[in-house]
Amino acid sequence: MAYITVKDLEPGYEGQPVTDKINFQVNKGDYLCIVGENGAGKSTLMKTILHLIKPLSGTISYGDGLEEYEIGYLPQQSFVQKDFPASVWEVALSGNLAKLGRRPFYSAAEKKNTRERLEELGIWELRNKCYRDLSGGQQQRVLLARALCATTKLLLLDEPVSGLDPKVTTELYRLIRKLNQSGVTILMVTHDVHVAIEEATHILHIGDNRELFFGTKEKYLESSAWKSFGGKEEK
Repeated sequence: MAYITVKDLEPGYEGQPVTDKINFQVNKGDYLCIVGENGAGKSTLMKTILHLIKPLSGTISYGDGLEEYEIGYLPQQSFVQKDFPASVWEVALSGNLAKLGRRPFYSAAEKKNTRERLEELGIWELRNKCYRDLSGGQQQRVLLARALCATTKLLLLDEPVSGLDPKVTTELYRLIRKLNQSGVTILMVTHDVHVAIEEATHILHIGDNRELFFGTKEKYLESSAWKSFGGKEEK
């Protein structure tokens, strides 16, 4: 059974759908990229999957041992978030909040988990730094560590390289690829369809004319969605 199964889902606001009904699955080990024109509903879909927005219709179900709280999320950063006055350690540690239950304090295991995630992402030495004093690339690594503290099963990433320079962008994509190769399932919104083709195993395309595609990247390269969106840039 799939980690996530989306069936006849209509994401939207105030009764107005932003896409036609969407159907897709995310299986363990997948690297699924959601692509499409700006304003087509990619981020709205992501928030609907996370139950931050109620769907207008359709269902989202979980399986293969995945619990709803076992999903790590790296959202697009706002200016306020970038200026957050907390230490790197505090931000990353907060990824364990869902595990606390009624406990008022973090356990030794949760602190150990946080240290391992910071070390894994190469930012342990920044743990006492103020988050708002970091570079954009460092901040994204901290937020990625926070998401990994929540789970190592499934990460949802919404435009994770937005505003980063090319060198840092390349490094972050390399890091996400490494996480996927280590067994972390990735669901990522990206505006760069060529990155999706290079990195992903599967593509979900949401067109501004409500054209939808879901399948392997190989099938995507044969589809009308690719020819009308990404393929036209190569002519």
